[in-house]
Amino acid sequence: MKLILAIINRDDAGAVTQNLTRRGFSSTKLATTGGFLMAGNATILVGVDAEKVQEVIDIIKEHSHSRKQMIPTTMEMNYGYCPSMPVEVTVGGATIFVVDIERFERV
Repeated sequence: MKLILAIINRDDAGAVTQNLTRRGFSSTKLATTGGFLMAGNATILVGVDAEKVQEVIDIIKEHSHSRKQMIPTTMEMNYGYCPSMPVEVTVGGATIFVVDIERFERV
């Protein structure tokens, strides 16, 4: 048994969980925040048999998209902050962890 933890952009979370359900996988979605932008993410947890891991990862990849986003930057000066030019960064996609499950029980 494996536990897949996928950290994705919150905009993709609905499509990922819907498609996991359509393919017969149960998942749990948690609202999370992180990254250097401190933006809203979703962490999706999926418990599966080892032979199904790649199928779940493929579904996550298919429905998690990276996108460009403009972020403001600031420069610190002696008397406060001075705005400067915004910077374009790539956000989204998925960060996926697969861990072994030592024990699984339904209570």
